[in-house]
Formats: sequence, C-alpha cells, structure tokens
Amino acid sequence: MSEKKTVKITKDTNLADLIFKYPETAEILLDYGLHCVGCVASSFDSVEAGAKIHGYSDKEVSEMVVRINEVIEYGE
Repeated sequence: MSEKKTVKITKDTNLADLIFKYPETAEILLDYGLHCVGCVASSFDSVEAGAKIHGYSDKEVSEMVVRINEVIEYGE
C-alpha cells in the first residue's frame, strides 16, 4: 500500500525549489505557459509571483496550486 504524500505547495512556494524537489510539476507550469522552469527568475519568484507576471488572476493561481498538489500527491 502506498502512502499519500502530505506535502502542501502554496502560492508562496519558490519556483526553483518546487521544480528541484518535484520535477514532475514542471509540466504543469509549462501547461500554464510559465516557462520559468529554466529561467533565472525562478530562483527568486514564488508560484504566485511567476503567475502574476504572466497575467494570471488569483483564481487561476489557486487552480494552478491545486493542480500542482494533485500531481505531487497522486502522480497525475
């Protein structure tokens, strides 16, 4: 029986840390048009800051964070 991961990513999570710890989340960021995956700015920006730079609303940022957590928790 596999255990669910209890990690909770928030809008304040650093993008570079997120990608380093959970490389599978890079695809989600790319799907949202955040090509920060390879950008130097990812070292300084949070998920929210990166999304806001690309014009995303608070609602869209929240949806992105939910999706990122789903990928980490369930691998989907």
